[in-house]
Amino acid sequence: MWRAVCLMVLAVPVMASAMTLRISTLYPEGTSVVTALKAASDDIEKQTEGRVSLRIFPGGVMGDDRAVQRKISIGQLHGALAQGGAFSRFYRDSQILNLPIAFRSYEEVDHVRKTLDPLIRDGFRDNGWVVFGPVDGGFAYVMSQKKVDSVAALREQKLWLPANDSGSEKAARVFGVSPIMLSVGTVLTSLQTGAIDAFAAPPVAALTLQWHSRVKHMTDVPLLYTYGMLGISDKYFSKLSPADQKVVQQVLEQAFAKMDSDSRAENLQAFDAIQQQLNMVTPSDEQLAEWRSYADKATTQLVADGEISQIMLDRLQSLLGELRNGSGG
Repeated sequence: MWRAVCLMVLAVPVMASAMTLRISTLYPEGTSVVTALKAASDDIEKQTEGRVSLRIFPGGVMGDDRAVQRKISIGQLHGALAQGGAFSRFYRDSQILNLPIAFRSYEEVDHVRKTLDPLIRDGFRDNGWVVFGPVDGGFAYVMSQKKVDSVAALREQKLWLPANDSGSEKAARVFGVSPIMLSVGTVLTSLQTGAIDAFAAPPVAALTLQWHSRVKHMTDVPLLYTYGMLGISDKYFSKLSPADQKVVQQVLEQAFAKMDSDSRAENLQAFDAIQQQLNMVTPSDEQLAEWRSYADKATTQLVADGEISQIMLDRLQSLLGELRNGSGG
């Protein structure tokens, strides 16, 4: 009898427990990125029959990047959608797309990303993270109260850069700038009080967060390319069944490909819009050459400091050389 009961128990299918992946982001509620993530969650939940879903915490309610990483380490959160620099300590070479004045156009960005995006994702996977993206963040430009056309003029500004971004801070110091490192949530107040009077950010961020309303000028030099990524710690992702992992991968890869395209369009529109509201400052050829010279010095320093490997830098320069020399296809 007991044997029969045991066989009956073993025959009952074991239901996999549901798992909600808790994701933090600084992107505000209502933005296209947050809306797209929530739609992806609905799709994942449907395809996994309720076993997996995402819960999004937008607008930085879980704290800055450092606080979020602490919460991921103890399981309060499972991942984050953040600027690429927020994950750089897990894979240094992911900063290759963020080098100062590395790109002159979106055409160059797209040519490089075709090759380097998969390498960046693989690098994070090797270091315990499953990542989706990158998502285009646009070029960051200096926006300021006073006109900034030269490196000397930049040095006179109280320039904000994001906290915990060691690569950007080191690059700024090579330019001779002592940046004021603050969390994103404090920027508007700091502009209002005069604690800072300039910042480096993409136009779409400046418009969305209303920072543009506190400055008068934008320097027409694409200071660096920015991007976002969704990173989920493999410590939690690996708890999903192989079948559910595959569903999550497929849905999020499709969602992030569309986000990337949509964000590019938004960034181009924002650049056009902000030109109508701020004075565009165009450096002379001589001034632009100086900007690029300091950018090259900063890149050399980043390699020396171990922020970027020489191997990855060589890959970037080779890809840029292909396109600039007319052999990029």
